[in-house]
Amino acid sequence: MSVLSVYHETHSDQPLKVLTHVEDIAATLAEVGVHLERWEAGTPITAGASPDEVIAAYRPQIDRLMAERGYVTVDVLSVTSDHPQKAELRAKFLDEHRHAEDEVRFFVAGHGLFTLHIEDMVYAVLCEKNDLISVPAGARHWFDMGENPHFVAIRLFSNAEGWVAQFTGDSIADRFPRLED
Repeated sequence: MSVLSVYHETHSDQPLKVLTHVEDIAATLAEVGVHLERWEAGTPITAGASPDEVIAAYRPQIDRLMAERGYVTVDVLSVTSDHPQKAELRAKFLDEHRHAEDEVRFFVAGHGLFTLHIEDMVYAVLCEKNDLISVPAGARHWFDMGENPHFVAIRLFSNAEGWVAQFTGDSIADRFPRLED
């Protein structure tokens, strides 16, 4: 189940609200410029499907988003608990950062926690299978895949080289809940 927990940046111990209905989550995130929608596969996907098979199953949605927003590259990232670099991959995104382009992720399987720091509020979005999240360029955020990650995600980019994280140096991410596996 997708979950949105909204905090004031100075109160990481108690969310102001917790939402579990996708429509409510999407509406709340839209108010701060973050896009969330649900996708369904056009064809069944089996465990171990190749990146090309995964992309083909969602081709109509991918093409629509690429046309609407000018994305030029799509790929698939798969990380599981037996990934030899899981700790390094997790650590890479746990600090607050921003990007010069949108960060777009669609969860084909598994889950991940995107936490967004917008003005004086923090939005922790637990994304699950079938969730697409688009974090706008410049938005401060961090991502937690958990100690035992399990996800397959389609990523869309407007720059063929992909995005580069620009770290803010703020330690705020250390004060907020992590993804519990």
